[in-house]
Amino acid sequence: MKTESIAYQDGAVTLRGFLAYDDKKTGKQPGILVMPEAFGLGTHAKERAERLAALGYVALAGDPYGNGVEYTDLQEAIKQVGALREDPAKFRQRGRVALDKLASLPQVDPNRLAAVGYCMGGTFALELARDGAPLKGIVSFHGGLETQRPAAAGQVKAKILVCTGADDPFVPVAQVNALADEMTKAGVDWQIISYGGAVHSFTNPDAGKVGMPGIAYNKSADERSWKAMMAFFDEIFA
Repeated sequence: MKTESIAYQDGAVTLRGFLAYDDKKTGKQPGILVMPEAFGLGTHAKERAERLAALGYVALAGDPYGNGVEYTDLQEAIKQVGALREDPAKFRQRGRVALDKLASLPQVDPNRLAAVGYCMGGTFALELARDGAPLKGIVSFHGGLETQRPAAAGQVKAKILVCTGADDPFVPVAQVNALADEMTKAGVDWQIISYGGAVHSFTNPDAGKVGMPGIAYNKSADERSWKAMMAFFDEIFA
């Protein structure tokens, strides 16, 4: 497997993503954009990109903040997320430039793209879909589902899979139901899987280190949601 740091631009901001792919494969492969949690591009997203590369995909873990910055303090991360999401157009653009970089790579089939994201990254994936990005599908893992710009009818090209924790205090049932209503009205092919007993960040084995109630790893939900994503990819890339 080949892994490398890869630079791309959003205006004057230099972003540094993490690329993983099987360099023994020939021909163009599906490309998967992996957007990370609020702390920035760290071990969790990189590990997921490597797992996807081992399955034959070209995976680019995107950089949400610039220069590969990763925050360790939750309150500082929340502050940065707030600043990033303040302007919906700029937030979507930050995801778009990562997707454009992925699509431009010689190993990638630009007609077979997907985006997945964790926590804030899941919001990135959903906003890309709402923006009409050329994606076959998106997967949100314990991502925020609210938006300032709901999907318009006919605009979303991607199929949508949302994996959420039934007990996630940051993504309550009302938010989940609102997304279902939004996507139904927009004519989107969507599915939502709610995992009993799971809270926020259920895919991240280090989630408990944050030390905040409502944020914890859940091995069962992690494994089940990964399998759900694999089945989803089999469908969208068939």
